[in-house]
Amino acid sequence: MKVLLFGGAGYIGTHVALAFLERNDTVGIFDNLSSGLRSNIDDRCQFYEGDILNREQVREVLSQGWDAVVHLAAFKAAGESMLKPFKYSENNITGSLILITECIRAEVRNFILSSSAAVYGEPSYLPVDEKHPTNPTNYYGYTKLCIEENLKWYSQLKEFNYVALRYFNAAGYDQDGKMLGLENNPANLIPVVMEVAAGLRPNLLVFGRDYDTPDGTGVRDYVHVTDLAKGHLLAADYLLKNHKNLVVNLGSEAGLSVQQILDTTREITGKEVAAQYVERRPGDPAKLVASSKLAKKELGWEALHSSVESIVTSTWKVYQEQAKQD
Repeated sequence: MKVLLFGGAGYIGTHVALAFLERNDTVGIFDNLSSGLRSNIDDRCQFYEGDILNREQVREVLSQGWDAVVHLAAFKAAGESMLKPFKYSENNITGSLILITECIRAEVRNFILSSSAAVYGEPSYLPVDEKHPTNPTNYYGYTKLCIEENLKWYSQLKEFNYVALRYFNAAGYDQDGKMLGLENNPANLIPVVMEVAAGLRPNLLVFGRDYDTPDGTGVRDYVHVTDLAKGHLLAADYLLKNHKNLVVNLGSEAGLSVQQILDTTREITGKEVAAQYVERRPGDPAKLVASSKLAKKELGWEALHSSVESIVTSTWKVYQEQAKQD
């Protein structure tokens, strides 16, 4: 298979590229390196530096013939999206529409979207399955839902199929240590905890300890990035075999609390990991956990590496390696 990853130099993208490479597929990466790292791009990949907002660049790389495209080139910070909606509308919506239309013009018929659980908004029941109402509570989630809806329309109007993978919380690193680049300015819980353990920030802010959960802290569904990467391989195979659309959750189906992650990090790293407990953030649900039954049924996908120990251990190894290099 010949697959092109837009945004393939980022945290998730480099793991997806590695998964395709390890089964001897041909992999291209198109990235503007605004948050991705060139050092994490495998030498076996064909690398094209460019931006999805540049239609000519997108058209040029798509003209080289690809069996499938994976779209990972979106901004993803939910909080920032509420402060900078123009930034998110331009890149996540306008850029995505450019990419989709150019794929159709280049007769690239198979499209895999990196989507998000943020499309659901506040959970009205748990676990959250694909039939759950979509009512995003942040602009980032809206941009993902907007592109899913456009993909549905384009698929009806043109000869074009897609799989939308609704990620829950991506975490961890490649178990074999092949991916060592850290995210720039991380905002997600686990890299922030690691930065505290590594002495890169003074403490962790824990937002709320009075939720209706076993230890009072918020519970989320964390899925190992290696499991996410496998989901993209299965999605590409599904499209080439079935030529039909699919929207599925990729989550571990097992919730981890902030306190669990904190305690496990302290145990594995041997570090104190200072934490400050503060008020809840508005709009944060007590618990958000996925149902991934549809992904298992349609794709044969399972979260095999998503235990808290696997996630924390693989992430800490990368932070230790970076400390050696610094």
